[in-house]
Amino acid sequence: MAYETLANLKSYLGIAEDATGDDTLLTALLNAATARIEADTHRVFEAASGTRYYGPEAVDGDVLWLDADLYSVTSITNGESQTITEYWLLPRNKAPYYQIKLKDGSDYSWTFDTDGEIAIVGKWGYSETPPADIVYACKRLAGYYYRLKDSQTFDVTSSPETGQLIIPKGIPADVKLILANYRRGGAF
Repeated sequence: MAYETLANLKSYLGIAEDATGDDTLLTALLNAATARIEADTHRVFEAASGTRYYGPEAVDGDVLWLDADLYSVTSITNGESQTITEYWLLPRNKAPYYQIKLKDGSDYSWTFDTDGEIAIVGKWGYSETPPADIVYACKRLAGYYYRLKDSQTFDVTSSPETGQLIIPKGIPADVKLILANYRRGGAF
């Protein structure tokens, strides 16, 4: 699902709400912008319920390293089908979480003998709903894509009479700056 609504994108572009001729294209561009945001940041910004499984390679002592943002936990089951209830989500004070640490002195351990995997059921993603600047980036990027359809500038264009050289930069600079703040695993 796109991070911005069709109605808001149409308003941003100055398209009348009752003008439906480009609705299919605009919806596709919102989805493309959302996909680009997720690809560039390595994150999903709208948490969805699901189950992820982890093997021994994800465990370092009493810490389980997660390969995706975790917004909230419903249950954790170790590889012996035992429900784990004594743990900390890390970082301790703010989602998204990227580690699960067993509490000191806990009787639980990360085991793999029976099932071979630890199952974590929860909401996976950066936040319950996308942050406002991610919603803006989605709208801005979809609008940029929409305007490109009428542009004859595809790579490099020069206008010797005016001394201009126009080079599209892939995505708008403001969108790139917003996404850099959210990139999982480092900066652009």
